[in-house]
This record gives sequence, C-alpha cells and structure tokens, in this order.
Amino acid sequence: MTERVTVSLDEDSHAALETLLSETNHGQSELVRRALTFYAANFEAASGRPSDNLEQYYRMLTSGEHVLLDVDFLHAFLEHCYDGGDPDPEFVAAADRVSDYHAREYAQRFESVGEVLEWLSFCGFLEVRREEDDVYHIVFPSEAIRWFMTRFLERSTVDMPTEIEIERGVSKVIVTEGGGD
Repeated sequence: MTERVTVSLDEDSHAALETLLSETNHGQSELVRRALTFYAANFEAASGRPSDNLEQYYRMLTSGEHVLLDVDFLHAFLEHCYDGGDPDPEFVAAADRVSDYHAREYAQRFESVGEVLEWLSFCGFLEVRREEDDVYHIVFPSEAIRWFMTRFLERSTVDMPTEIEIERGVSKVIVTEGGGD
C-alpha cells in the first residue's frame, strides 16, 4: 500500500530536490522516500542530539590524536608484524613505548581496569563482558589482536592502583582485577 503526501517546499529544499533529481536520475517520489528513510535512521545526529558514542567519536577525531581505521588494515598490520610467530622486535618496542605512555594517561583518567576495558571496547579493539565484579571475559577478533591488546593492557595499566591477572586463550582472555598495593 502506498500513501500520498503533498509537501510544500521552500526555496532551499526545492533547490536540493532539483539537484538530487539531476544527480541521481531518480523520480521525486523515490528521492523523498529515500530522504525520509535516511532522516529516520540518522534522526539523533540530524536533530542536534548526537548519541553518547557519536559525541565521543567526534571528540576523539577532532583532537587529532585518533583516526578512523578500517579493521582490515589493523588486521593486516598486526598479521604482518606478528605472523603467528614471534613479532618483529622493532614493532614490539614501538608498541611498548605507546603502551607505556598510555600507562601514565590511564592512571589519571580511569579508576579501574574495567573502565579501561570499556574504553578499549568502545574503540573497537575487543568485546568485553563483565562476569563478576572484577572478572571480565574478553573476546578479540584474531589471535594477533589478542596478543597485541593483551600486551597493551598489561603495560598500560601498571600505574593504576590495581593489579590484573590474565588467563589467555586463542582469541579470548579472562581478566581478573585485584586490589594492588
């Protein structure tokens, strides 16, 4: 069933419609249907109420400290450096320098390893599920990412007022957070 709708267009919306008609070779009805569907799917961003995640992504990207990276590039980088055997020592040293820098940052920014894990999950490196108060099951998309992120987690949390124990699997780990000093 189709519904007919009559719409009054102002000058800007009429110009936009004319531009889209010439660029897409779709009819007016098809363009309006697509526009409504797109607007509904992106309502929060379009209405000035970005989601918490969208706002966080925006802050990360505008700081110049983070970039969007296709996950396949990440896999390619790590597979090249790791390749199922011992990782390239120069890569490990560079990654450790980044981890050590983050240790200072995380000690001031986060109160628990659970918060760090939530942040890393938000960044797309892992999926985390809290099992108990201080026990987390973490799933990684590959063994190379598990190796990389587990090493990062161990090094980047050393200055926090807690200790962690990590039980490793092939693509999963269990992290238990303890009291520390």
